[in-house]
Amino acid sequence: MTLLNHRTEGPATAPPLLLGPSLGTSYALWDQVAPELSITRRVIRWDLPGHGGSAADLISAGASVGDLAALVLALADSLGVERFAYAGVSLGGAVGLHLALHHPERVTSLAVICSSAHFNGAKPWQERAERVRREGLADLAASADARWFTPGFTVPELVRDHREADPAAYAACCDALAAFDVRDRLAEITVPTLLIAGRDDPATPPAHLREIADAVAGSALVEIPGASHLAPAERPEAVLTALRGHLDGGARRGMAVRREVLGDAHVDRAQSRQTPFTARFQDFISRYAWGEIWTDETLSRRERSMITMTALVAHGHYEELAMHVRAARRNGLTPDEIGAVLLQTAVYCGVPAANSAFATAQRVLAEEEAP
Repeated sequence: MTLLNHRTEGPATAPPLLLGPSLGTSYALWDQVAPELSITRRVIRWDLPGHGGSAADLISAGASVGDLAALVLALADSLGVERFAYAGVSLGGAVGLHLALHHPERVTSLAVICSSAHFNGAKPWQERAERVRREGLADLAASADARWFTPGFTVPELVRDHREADPAAYAACCDALAAFDVRDRLAEITVPTLLIAGRDDPATPPAHLREIADAVAGSALVEIPGASHLAPAERPEAVLTALRGHLDGGARRGMAVRREVLGDAHVDRAQSRQTPFTARFQDFISRYAWGEIWTDETLSRRERSMITMTALVAHGHYEELAMHVRAARRNGLTPDEIGAVLLQTAVYCGVPAANSAFATAQRVLAEEEAP
């Protein structure tokens, strides 16, 4: 199967983030944002059919946003990406809304940028599709700056991408926009959702994003002043800041839990020793271990403490065990219960391991009881 043209950046083991483009552009729309996001994410940005490097025959007349979403899922599958965060601009944002509605099991979070749950009815897009099929894209590309950016701003590479797009594929994307309207289903979206509006966007003004924000429970809306329809190109710093805050929600939750379990003093020491070399590891710990595992309510924190101490004894990680003995006390275990856990490890992890564990725990408990 022919796949959408795409570019992948960032560590292969980092959480995946898919970035979708606007009609008439390519993945170059994200040039000022993707490299920064790729420091802690596996960023995958893709081209619409007939745009950038994607084949035009991936789409045909009468296409839907669902057809584009299917191409995005095929791309994710080919890269071994099961679940991903998603951010998209305009038509790319509509693809994100479709994915969140029809494939919520695949989407960990959603950012809809300068987009809408509908694009002002079918007629304007049907007329544009007919015009492009008849006349090509030269005239539309000539007016791209006025539709995309505030006065005096341009990105020549994106205007060139508009001019060089395949007319038939562009028209088919217009067909998809003409048929798109999910206003009556917005309340079904359950993934964490961020809406970003360009305050000076004539195509999808802030009211369109506010409509989504009002309907999607728990969503957030950010308006960017001085931005028109292609905010990631015109105001990349503001878009980057909003996306980072949205995407790092797991890290923030994880840091809160980490402090509750391990104590502020320990976490402050760990943070003070952080360097550029260890920063991604510290982010991984906060986001994954503390933001996903320790926040899962299937087990209580008491139970997690007992499991963690057992695993640390089994592998001989006694310095970590000392830290988690303190955490176990903070999570409500008594010294007798901690002793019972360590006695259990003598049976299944070995007496020498348990002997060292008891010595470590005794030292920590004595320190905890000292005035």
